[in-house]
Amino acid sequence: MITSRERVNLALAHQQPDRVPLDLGGSVVTGMAASAVYRLRQSLGLDEPGTPVKVIEPYQMLGEIKPDLIEALGVDVVRLQGTNTFFGFHTEDWKPWTTFDGAPVLVPGGFNTEPEENGDILMYPEGDKSVAPSGRMPKGGWYFDSIIRQPPIDDDKLNVEDNLEEFGPISDEELGYFKAEAERLYSTTDKAILATFGGTSFGDIALVPAPWLKNPRGIRDVEEWYVSTITRRDYVYQLFERQCEIGLENLKRIHAVVGDRVTAAMVSATDFGMQRGPFISPQAYRDLYAPFHRELNNWIHANTTWKTFIHSCGSIVPLIDDFIEAGFDILNPVQTSAVNMKPEELKGRFGDHITFWGGGVDTQQTFPNGTPDDVRNEVRERIDVFGVGGGFVFNTIHNVQANVPVDNIIAMYEALRDHGGY
Repeated sequence: MITSRERVNLALAHQQPDRVPLDLGGSVVTGMAASAVYRLRQSLGLDEPGTPVKVIEPYQMLGEIKPDLIEALGVDVVRLQGTNTFFGFHTEDWKPWTTFDGAPVLVPGGFNTEPEENGDILMYPEGDKSVAPSGRMPKGGWYFDSIIRQPPIDDDKLNVEDNLEEFGPISDEELGYFKAEAERLYSTTDKAILATFGGTSFGDIALVPAPWLKNPRGIRDVEEWYVSTITRRDYVYQLFERQCEIGLENLKRIHAVVGDRVTAAMVSATDFGMQRGPFISPQAYRDLYAPFHRELNNWIHANTTWKTFIHSCGSIVPLIDDFIEAGFDILNPVQTSAVNMKPEELKGRFGDHITFWGGGVDTQQTFPNGTPDDVRNEVRERIDVFGVGGGFVFNTIHNVQANVPVDNIIAMYEALRDHGGY
């Protein structure tokens, strides 16, 4: 029997392994909300009632996928990511908390919140309540939204360095963590390692507001950022140039300590699509993003065995050829619910050139609103299309949300188990 690592490597080489590989929790875009993890663990009998789940990423309130759950579901991928969260505090000093839907969880010690009169919850950068809040969870919500903290913009004084504050050289402490964790995951599991090293996602709108910075400078407003890619194109291009230089140097230092233990590395999580189509033209992608994606991917392919991973939600068919030309090996989350993203057409046009990591079930409609049979049928259909000839790693379309019925979650994994073999 082949190992999980071998199974994923075969799929990435566009060969059929013994079964379709499965990812759950390998990254912050392939995980599961802590509330859903809690209900799933309870249904599988892995915990006593009331046993809390760790929230390993508070921005999206993602739950820890522990080894017992990995083994119970047959997951083939494990996560390698830095120690900081989106709000700038570390995942340590755990303390109890309860989600709006009543799930008992453990949150990091820096998870310091303040309620508003309307019931919303405010979150603070580095957990420091002496500065302005950087995140808000609406009353009854499941995750946080960034609070825009845009200082007045004076174009005469706009400095690229202001938008580079978070893109510094990797610390020796973080390098040591990556080295030890990569070795631990590689030697104590047989799983493929999906790494998120950070710093190479150009214009990622989740990162632009910088919820981890106490006093962000530069262009930090979402709307202003998108406008600036046109009206301040030279500024954005210079920013990307410097970010790419820093990112390359960090990747060289990281590879020196983790080596080729990593199977795939997330290079970009910048969203380029909406429900009905891309929000930039292919030419705009080629002019502003592709040069830097190509430089990073070329270095990775020339110096490592890692495969490169791009995450972009939405309808992005007009851009996929450009992603492939820029050197990406893996596309996620494969949002088949968006316009022109039909599985058969995606597989037929691009399946020989890029691996689909996701697309397993629609998390907007089928998963939260359908029946278990609806979920099973969709999973079988996606396996039948995407699984042919390899080039497919099963995952939901983005993270499993907190409002998904646990019966539907179990139905998804049962369908994968029963229908995922080649």
